[in-house]
Amino acid sequence: MNRINESVPQEFILLGFSDRPWLELPFFVVFLISYILTIMGNLAIIIVSRLDSKLHTPMYFFLTNLSFLDLCYTTSTVPQMLVNICSLRKVISYGGCVAQLFISLALGSTECLLLAVMSFDRFAAICRPLHYSIIMHHKLCLQLAAASWVSGFSNSVLQSTLTLQMPLCGHKEVDHFFCEVPALLRLSCVDTTANEAELFFISVLFLLIPVTLILISYAFIVQAVLRIQSVEGRQKAFGTCGSHLIVVSLFYGTAIYMYLQPPSPASKDRGKMVSLFYGIITPMLNPLIYTLRNKDVKGAFKRLIARIFLIKK
Repeated sequence: MNRINESVPQEFILLGFSDRPWLELPFFVVFLISYILTIMGNLAIIIVSRLDSKLHTPMYFFLTNLSFLDLCYTTSTVPQMLVNICSLRKVISYGGCVAQLFISLALGSTECLLLAVMSFDRFAAICRPLHYSIIMHHKLCLQLAAASWVSGFSNSVLQSTLTLQMPLCGHKEVDHFFCEVPALLRLSCVDTTANEAELFFISVLFLLIPVTLILISYAFIVQAVLRIQSVEGRQKAFGTCGSHLIVVSLFYGTAIYMYLQPPSPASKDRGKMVSLFYGIITPMLNPLIYTLRNKDVKGAFKRLIARIFLIKK
């Protein structure tokens, strides 16, 4: 019993950048503003996609899933980070750490697959426009979304279980902002080579394979767009796909850097900054990218605002 108590701490200390206290106020401001913008932006996309009948299409069905996912993802980590920055004791309970690990990993894995599904939707819309409604029927959209969510949560169950089974021998200082697999593996007092190999293999499945499929689909999309005679149609296609590619570059680029590089002491601080980027900045930028570069969404916002003012009058 004593060995179990020593191995599993009651709480973890999230170090973050506590060795650089002058960074805490700037980080707090950035995290708070980013979180507020994330909540407002993603909620706005969910609401306008549901209320505007012109956005009841597969593309915006998947975009609604992405926005809901980003809302939950940031909420699983950012509030605790804000509390810890303001506290002298930067702690999280063992149960809180387990919940944070499981939820953030599940949602991150789901997003890896969901972005690939969204690229397939754009491929079907642009490369097979006459058959689009037949290919992307409502049942298939539901199946693809459900498969992404189920696969993401299944991966999280596996990864979380393997990570939490590692003996910690009383170590409880997590050199990170939140509970994440690479940071928790560094706490273990036994050889983690097998866990790191397994994490690398899963990361290939959830990161490299989806991003490869996305790049292949967009190679076909570019060919199809260049054949469009209408300048307006070409601009609309490039605008829609361009916004998706920006999201893909931001998310996969930082996640691949974090999960597919060999662990080393020199990369810990860089890893913390990178994780902030895909964990906080990317969910905040997603709504801005999709709204600022998308005429359909901007038009839907204008119609919604016009309806609100008409109701008030």
